[in-house]
Amino acid sequence: MDELNHPPERAIEQEQSEILQQLEDWLELPMLVLSFIWLALFIVELIWGLSPLLNSLSITIWILFILDFGLEFALAPRKPVYLKQHWLTVLSLLLPALGILRLFKFLRAFRTIRAARRLRLLQVMTRTNRGMKALTASVSRRGFGYVVGLTAIVTLIGAAAMYTFERDVPESSLTDYGTALWWTAMIMTTLGADYFPKTPEGRVLCFGLALYAFAVFGYVTATLATFFVGRDAENPAAEVAGSKEIAALRSEIIALRKEVQTLLQQHEK
Repeated sequence: MDELNHPPERAIEQEQSEILQQLEDWLELPMLVLSFIWLALFIVELIWGLSPLLNSLSITIWILFILDFGLEFALAPRKPVYLKQHWLTVLSLLLPALGILRLFKFLRAFRTIRAARRLRLLQVMTRTNRGMKALTASVSRRGFGYVVGLTAIVTLIGAAAMYTFERDVPESSLTDYGTALWWTAMIMTTLGADYFPKTPEGRVLCFGLALYAFAVFGYVTATLATFFVGRDAENPAAEVAGSKEIAALRSEIIALRKEVQTLLQQHEK
């Protein structure tokens, strides 16, 4: 009787999962647009700082993200698993609550600017992760277009963060965002640059950008190789044998084998 009166736990979890999926589908486009706007505001914040109007817009978007996450968390059937899968999202939503921008001058006064820079580096990582999730939602297939979009996001944020970390260094050559963007682009193309970061946060960021560039360079190389090999495969005059030529050669070998077997049988008779 209890089983008739109370639905099984699996049925309840299935129903919650369906409701959660419907909610995510319904909010996907608005949250996607807000994610890209929040990412753009973060880049502006790193380079020039936010005006009161833009700061209010950033806080409003942040509150909407919190409400969205809270609603999805309430509907999640397995909350510990949901938190484990979205821990970077939780971190990205908690960091603005620390009031990093407002506390920056306070921290400078107490000679703890390094702690503020570390928090800023953490914020760069979490915002980049949110931008990556937004890009994943907007690109149905993680192909070449996804890599190009993600590389653009990493380059823009990386340049803004590098400019923030290195602009106060006396020996720094990254005196404006344009120069920092050029420097980051050279790192991303694995060409390198003539400036080496002086701050610990800048060095960590440079190392991360170099690792990403190395991985993307391998992916782009493999993609281009596949493209050209595919073109050669369709060209009968190319050096690489095409699939049609291989199939024709296989057919000739099979026909030749049959003729040899026929001659052997006639010889035996």
